[in-house]
Amino acid sequence: MRILFLTDNFPPETNAPATRTYEHCLKWINMGYQVTVITCFPNFPKGKVFEGYTNKLYKKENIDGITVIRVWSFIAVNNGFVKRIIDYISYALTSFLFGLFVKTDLIIATSPQFFTAISGRMLCFFKRIPWVMEVRDLWPDSIAAVGSMSKSTIPFRILKKIEHHLYLSASKIIVVTDSFKKYLIEKHQINQDKIGVFKNGVITNNLKKPKPNDVKNLKESLGLKNKIIISYLGTHGLAHGLKFILESISEISNPNLHFLFIGSGAEKNKLIEYSKTLHSKNFTFHDSVAKSEIPLYLEISDFSLVNLKKSDEFKNVIPSKIFENIAMYKPILLGVEGESKKLINDYKVGVCFEPENKESFLNAIIEIEKTNMKVFKFNCDEMLKDFDREDIAEKMINFLLKTFIRKKI
Repeated sequence: MRILFLTDNFPPETNAPATRTYEHCLKWINMGYQVTVITCFPNFPKGKVFEGYTNKLYKKENIDGITVIRVWSFIAVNNGFVKRIIDYISYALTSFLFGLFVKTDLIIATSPQFFTAISGRMLCFFKRIPWVMEVRDLWPDSIAAVGSMSKSTIPFRILKKIEHHLYLSASKIIVVTDSFKKYLIEKHQINQDKIGVFKNGVITNNLKKPKPNDVKNLKESLGLKNKIIISYLGTHGLAHGLKFILESISEISNPNLHFLFIGSGAEKNKLIEYSKTLHSKNFTFHDSVAKSEIPLYLEISDFSLVNLKKSDEFKNVIPSKIFENIAMYKPILLGVEGESKKLINDYKVGVCFEPENKESFLNAIIEIEKTNMKVFKFNCDEMLKDFDREDIAEKMINFLLKTFIRKKI
């Protein structure tokens, strides 16, 4: 079977959507399927095209057996709502145009943003083949959750209608949390048999334990020798509530406790400027690192921070960085409610605090330092058995094959 996958993020980008799509597609290739990915020229998170690439109309390459078609899109620095929308729409148009010339049996389009899903829907219409919508976040509600759009506006209501149509038109819907499935059933009246829950996970073999000397040298180069390090590794965006973290840790008097913020994003420059107003300097900002370096930066950390702004919308999500941290045996300091909190508590792999509650956050730091590492590592192994990404990818394609066979009949 031939699969066409539409995504605006793909390696060499290293964010969660790029990694999920790549690892799923690679598994399907190894299972004998033909996979073509239509994506943008790599530019996330800084909105600058990666070295070795040019943002031109079309480029075809092969990545580990996956046919990758890169198409032109409007690329701008990752800030400003209008510019991002233009970026999304431009990719939807070019992915649709070039997708018309790709021979395929099944189309998968991943959302957010769901302009990609619109491209998948249009290709389905013209090619008369099934299409699948993968929902990794609930647009447009998640936009409203970070204050970029009001739910009372006409554009929001229009986007809600588009969202509903996409759910109805898809042959199958893939979601990454049980909460998303519940939302689709209750709010959009989607038949539960049409929805498959395939959560994020991790391939542990991809996260090799760094050499002790490399760990020692990195800590020394960062000036963090003998420090207790709590790291945040990921996007510094509107949704991640990192200003609250900075406000809170400025009150910590323990000189041995240090926070390491690694990554880029629309809010990073603002966060750096704000941090200059703080008296405490128990934190360090670091640029994004290559995917191959992530295990090293996780290894120097004692604990890992996963945080989002306080919002009912974020109760439905499970940040993918949780799984990488668990694979590296790093206790999670979690500032996310809902399904993520349940996951951490069920497997007993971290300490949770109420988002944007300073007292709760500071108490959680005290609590996580008491972690029994022997018990914790056992719990991590139990969790990793249930969230092996290769197993998830295989179950996902088997679920979708039912759609393909039914349509053929």
